[in-house]
Parts: sequence; C-alpha cells; structure tokens
Amino acid sequence: MKVWFALLALFALTGARDPILVPEVSQHEVDLQQGFTGTELLLFGAVLTPEGSRAAQDYDIIVVLKGPTQSVVLREKQKVAGIWINAASTELRSAPSYYAIASSRPIADIVDDKTAAIYELGLRWLQLSPIGAIDPDEQARFSSGLVDLNRRNGLYREQERGVTVKEQVLYQARIELPSRVPTGMYTAETFAVSKGRVVASASSQVEVRKLGIERAIANFAENYGFAYGLLAVFVSVAMGWLAGRLFALI
Repeated sequence: MKVWFALLALFALTGARDPILVPEVSQHEVDLQQGFTGTELLLFGAVLTPEGSRAAQDYDIIVVLKGPTQSVVLREKQKVAGIWINAASTELRSAPSYYAIASSRPIADIVDDKTAAIYELGLRWLQLSPIGAIDPDEQARFSSGLVDLNRRNGLYREQERGVTVKEQVLYQARIELPSRVPTGMYTAETFAVSKGRVVASASSQVEVRKLGIERAIANFAENYGFAYGLLAVFVSVAMGWLAGRLFALI
C-alpha cells in the first residue's frame, strides 16, 4: 500500500511539472476565391502550468501545420534516344498535401532523431510509406524528390527560429499558405519540449475551402467527372473556332 501511494504521489508530482498548451489560430476558415494570392496564418497561444500560472522554466515550442494526406504516384523521367520517357515509378500511401513546421530553435538542437521521427518533426522525418515492396535507396530517392518538388511549389516549408516565445508564456508563429494551397481540413499541432522530451501537445483545425464559382466548378468536376470532361472539350473547341473566325475577319 505504501508503494502504491508513493507511485501516486510521484505521478502527481511529475504531472504537475508538465505545462499546458492553450493554442489558437488567427483563422479557422480560409476561403479560396477568384484572385486569391495566398494568405498568412498566425498560430499563437500560451504555455501555462496546470494551475494556470506562468511556467517556471523555458520551453522550446514547435508548431506544425499539416494538410490532408493523400496517396501520390511518383514517376521518374529518363532520356532515351533524345526523348524523355517515364521510367521507374512508385506510389506513396499517405503524403501530406501541405506541411509547414516552425520552431523556436533548429529541430536538431531541440530533440534527437528518434523523437523527431516519432512526431514527424521536419521534412526529413515525414512518414512517406510506399505501397508495396521497394528498394530502400529507391524509396529515399522518390521521397526526397517529392519533398523537393513541394518545397519549390511552396507547399512544404521549414522555419528554424520561426517561433517567438515571450516571457515564458506567449508564443507565436507565422505560416504562409500559397495561392495553390490544396483544400481540406488542416491540423495545427503545437509541441512544448523540455530537455529533448515532448512534455505537452495540443492541436486545432483550419478548414481551407473554395467559395463562389471556383467551388461550383470543383463540385461539378468531382461529382460529374465525365460531363465535366465533355464540357471542357466543347469549350476548347468552341474557343478555337471563335478565335479562327475572328482572325478570318481581320
């Protein structure tokens, strides 16, 4: 019995040391309308003790904004006889459509590789699992190619020292969403780290959605794919015919 009470006391004491995160996002809904050129999200919050007071120590803060996951087919181009053709290919089971991470210090200075891999803290630690068997070196090549492509398109981002913490309480990070940001439900996760250990985490959600004519077109294309294809062909032919008539009159 004494051992049991000692364990309970130790658990309570240990839990009391861990902070509580109170996260918030500047926008919980991002509307994609005609002329949308991108936006900036402010992820902010507070680090408090379980009693609601200011934390007694400094914590490193890591913020991750992740878009909906999707399967991705990757194809590698190869030049044969002066012509570029599709060569090797693979399909990844669950790649995030958008991924951004910001931290108060470089990730390598905050956590070790094992912890970074568990929580996917950084682009090199994304779990891009292939469908079926694949050579590890080939998998690494395809994964790095996807990461590089999305980084150049602004869909994958890393911001070392992108989180500011004031007076051991308030933190904030600014993360950009590009004009081509995918729609869906996004998860904003915040991690408090002390001495290489994640001691607290919290999450909130952001919905990226289309409005107006863009939403109507997207819904039509998704629900009536065949009709949408025929309509696209008809519009293309009509525009070509109209352009030809105009040039004939000049």
